[in-house]
Amino acid sequence: MKLHIKKGLSVFALVSIIGYCNGQENEQKSMNNPLLAEWTGPYQGVPAFDEMKVDLVKPAIRKGMEMHLSEIEKITANPEEPTFENTIIPLEKAGEELDRAFTYYGIFSSNISSPEFREVQRELAPEISEFSSKISQNEELFKRIKTIYDKSQKDPLDAAEQRVIDLIYEDFAMQGAELNKEDKQRYAEINKELSGLYTKFSNNVLADEENYVIYLSEDQLDGLPESYIKSAAQAAEERGEKGKYAVTNTRSSMDPFLTYSTERELREKVWKNYYSRGDNNDEYDNNEIVKKILKLRDERVELLGYDNYAEWRLQNRMAKNPENAMDLMMKVWPAALARVEEEVQDMQEIANTEGEDITIKPWDYRFYAEKVRKKKYDLDSEEVKQYLELGNLTQALFFTAGELFNFEFTPVEEGTVPVFHEDVKVWEVTDKDSGDIIGLWYLDPYARQGKRSGAWATTYRSYNELMGEKPVLASNNSNFIEPAPGEPVLVSWDDAETFFHEFGHALHFLSADIKYPTLNSGVRDYTEFQSQLLERWLSTDKVINQFLRHHETNEVIPEELVKKIQKASTFNQGFATTEFLASAIMDMKYHTTDPDKIDPDTFERETLKELNMPEEIVMRHRTPHFGHVFSGEGYATGYYGYLWADVLTSDAAEAFAEAPGGFYDKEVANKLVKYLFAPRNAMDPAEAYKKFRGRDAEIDALMRDRGFPVPEDKKE
Repeated sequence: MKLHIKKGLSVFALVSIIGYCNGQENEQKSMNNPLLAEWTGPYQGVPAFDEMKVDLVKPAIRKGMEMHLSEIEKITANPEEPTFENTIIPLEKAGEELDRAFTYYGIFSSNISSPEFREVQRELAPEISEFSSKISQNEELFKRIKTIYDKSQKDPLDAAEQRVIDLIYEDFAMQGAELNKEDKQRYAEINKELSGLYTKFSNNVLADEENYVIYLSEDQLDGLPESYIKSAAQAAEERGEKGKYAVTNTRSSMDPFLTYSTERELREKVWKNYYSRGDNNDEYDNNEIVKKILKLRDERVELLGYDNYAEWRLQNRMAKNPENAMDLMMKVWPAALARVEEEVQDMQEIANTEGEDITIKPWDYRFYAEKVRKKKYDLDSEEVKQYLELGNLTQALFFTAGELFNFEFTPVEEGTVPVFHEDVKVWEVTDKDSGDIIGLWYLDPYARQGKRSGAWATTYRSYNELMGEKPVLASNNSNFIEPAPGEPVLVSWDDAETFFHEFGHALHFLSADIKYPTLNSGVRDYTEFQSQLLERWLSTDKVINQFLRHHETNEVIPEELVKKIQKASTFNQGFATTEFLASAIMDMKYHTTDPDKIDPDTFERETLKELNMPEEIVMRHRTPHFGHVFSGEGYATGYYGYLWADVLTSDAAEAFAEAPGGFYDKEVANKLVKYLFAPRNAMDPAEAYKKFRGRDAEIDALMRDRGFPVPEDKKE
């Protein structure tokens, strides 16, 4: 449902309307709050990031919610027969001030969090949830929506309008709009309690990321690349430990350390710190929170008549039900396990050859996998990194966007558009032919304290005709380790793919061509497809020959090295697929099992044992820090969606590979934009894909991509 809450933020991590500020002073502060004010400046207005202050957040959110509810009251007070024009249009337009406030809220939450903001977040979470319930359970509003929906089933509206009413009606129904008064009250109470638990879960993980930093001395750096050592020295200095080297508790720091450090005991310590986030039996432990979340989710969907949370959640996804999602995962799982067995055998042989009296453990996997890579493919990841400099990769993104979408990216002069941190850079996006402004692209590239780990994309303003066709304001956020002054940012091949992936989300925002705000919503097991597909352009000849250049000599990456990369493209797919699938399967198991029978620690261990999970690998996201699933509801029972989307990705990539112009074929690119990017959610995803490909996607391409056996492979 479009609750006019900032796109990309979970409804349940947001909104309610209890206890507003009392007193004239606080009321005046709300009215003049820059976080609510209409955006001014160039590009038809941009966020006033230079005016952000934590103490403005509470009054802004509270006043924004009050204003939004007032707009809803006007809709329900209309005595006229409900129509799309007098009900859905004003509903679509409602909440602009709150949208703006949540833009800043999202930045504080994800990019520049602090203890002060976390306290504000903790206080606002239940209020935000109540606000959400006041809209989703508004009987008069739903009556009007249902009247329009019922009429449209007999006398359909135009395509865009029909899609909007279908989506809005479905979401209201899924959020309990048709429950009786008593059940509605309980439903709202559950949402309120969940919102607080989501916030606490997320903040606990962030606390463990900040608190568990390992400081190394110079004699503990063996095996680590020079670029990592310099970044680790800077990270230590920033934390008041000059002369030492900091291994921070984030993936961007953990992953390369485990890949290169020769200090096995330290590898184990770094590994345990990272995979124990939220699981340290202290004030930041998340196990009890997970139990509460699962019970509350189950109780809530029971009110709606569903057997389990997964059944309720997947009804409007491409998978349709948990059985279909599990079926896909279990088709891939055995092949992944078989590949892991081969990978571990290769690693153990190297360890034995080197005289190491060890059995491969999880903290050894990356280290020995790198040795296998060098032996089998003569491929050194550190050598590859010398050709993956962040500035060049950014230009590669722009080139790809220009070839496929006809977009041009031009740096915005510093100081002309406000930013929330000095690291953030901004580019203007225009149409290459007409020069028309499409929007702005913000990039926040570096890890820092208070910034959540990982990489993500979001929008500060989305495109739609109804709200005036204003320029899109899209943002990419990464956690590259900031280099020492004067040093380049060199990234791994995996990180380069992730950079392309997240940019794919930004292009999805920027290329939107839709009429109504609701059509900017997404279908979780489809929205990752567009971004996963964009990863494929990193390894195209045009990108390689122009942008993969040595950071010192500017020489193009040698053809021989490229061939090694291509030859090794299916290397370590056992590890990559298994660690992901373990998390995705656990997500589904958690939400299809009676929560009264679940103790997270025991359930995770026993379920993985039943699945024959290899001892040498751990879930990509262990339960106590599985933020996708337990810090909100966006990916709950939806983590499988990456695999579902990857089936589409592999199949669509073959469409390009088979075209006369390859990955730059104009005809296929035009269809890509027309059917898969521009419509957003204005078209059913399955229908949209069929229009692009001429048929449904097939799993065979995915298996080929990963080097797994394909029964009756049509390509051979």
